Amino acid sequence: MQKILFIGILVILGCNGKQLPPQEPARGAPFSIDELQRRTFLYFWELADSNNFQVPDRYPTLTFSSVAATGFGLSSYLVGIERGYVSREAAAERVVRTLRVLHQLPEGEGASGIASYKGFFYHFLTLDKAVRFKKVELSSIDTGLLMAGVLSVMSYFDGPEPVEQEIRALADALYRRVEWDWMLDDNLQLSMGWHPESGFIPARWKGYNEAMILLLMAIGSPTHAIPPESWGQWCSTYQWAHFQGQDFVQFDPLFGHQYSHIWIDFRGIQDEYMRQKGIDYFENSRRATLANRNYCLENPLGFNGYSGESWGLTACDGPANEKREVNGHARQFFDYRARGASALQAVDDGTIAPTAAGGSIAFEPELCLSALEYLWQTHYSRLVGDYGFRDAFNLSYTFGKGNENGWFDVDYLGIDQGPILLQAENHRSGLLWTVMKKNPYLTEGLKRAGFNGGWLEGK
Repeated sequence: MQKILFIGILVILGCNGKQLPPQEPARGAPFSIDELQRRTFLYFWELADSNNFQVPDRYPTLTFSSVAATGFGLSSYLVGIERGYVSREAAAERVVRTLRVLHQLPEGEGASGIASYKGFFYHFLTLDKAVRFKKVELSSIDTGLLMAGVLSVMSYFDGPEPVEQEIRALADALYRRVEWDWMLDDNLQLSMGWHPESGFIPARWKGYNEAMILLLMAIGSPTHAIPPESWGQWCSTYQWAHFQGQDFVQFDPLFGHQYSHIWIDFRGIQDEYMRQKGIDYFENSRRATLANRNYCLENPLGFNGYSGESWGLTACDGPANEKREVNGHARQFFDYRARGASALQAVDDGTIAPTAAGGSIAFEPELCLSALEYLWQTHYSRLVGDYGFRDAFNLSYTFGKGNENGWFDVDYLGIDQGPILLQAENHRSGLLWTVMKKNPYLTEGLKRAGFNGGWLEGK
């Protein structure tokens, strides 16, 4: 990677040829994957509630906890052990307390004062009592991400100590009580969620996105499994196309190409769909990463700051939901939004999220780590803090006090921190992949869905 020496003030040119506002010199700790992982780990370790151990959705803005972020947190504690940030004993104690709370939280079909129903958890929980926040949905995918973390600790803590035995028992009970089949419709598609006030959400999991891990855990359940044919139904809604020099199954934001891969090593294993395409899902995500970067290099809307080392569109925070003029053109900006680009559509307002490159480290380590190093060095004072990368920034949004040199988020987001930490570890050691290969439920789900080859042979 080209090294950049900061002497005084460096003027950076965007790939659209426009001169950008000068950036401040880099300050603080130099970039390394060790420093990035250590700080990102601390988001989960230090910010989980001291009583209910749920992980906040965001920080320092405190709104509610996120069950998906808690799932990422459970897996992050394993990285903490392996990297020496915390002892196995301390992490085991944190994990068992988290699982005890999840197991004991109030269940039922009521509209308030409840955390879960039929094994599924509400998307967001209150910070104090860890019960349903306002009128959010009982979420299938967020429960799925939580259960991925639950299964990871179940398979990792395999020792004879009482605390590790309790971890396995609680994790097993939590997973077994999820009634996946209750969330299934007559077309073998899972609903995205349920409200006690109105029933199932009309939206279904189809196409291609982050829900692979959800379907595979549901198919592999020993208690409430959905039919294996659900996987074929899921694949039948894929859209394969050519985009930015790559052929792959399309989905706009990069997180959809990343989340399931945190816990499943798709290298060398294939279902019927990928056998016909001659690749695997890992290669599909690698191509999606390259296409996302290529789109930013092309920069068709002429936003400031896009380059070969400053790229990455995915779901993240944004500056505002409003239209503004940028370089002579009216542009729509968004606040929190799933940004991305594919042959299907592009949602692009100039906002770059470090988790886009961070969550793809395992697929394209050289390009992704180069991008993260560049962002760390170039925007350190506004983009990097005690917990690693803040969520996002936008150099084209120069409107309002404090945004003269662009908008930078003040918050970290748990569901964006998790992919950075865990995919960095998969790149370095394959930790989560190795752990989950030992999990009988996930392995069974893959086999029932028709996956074979590679590490699945002999399972």
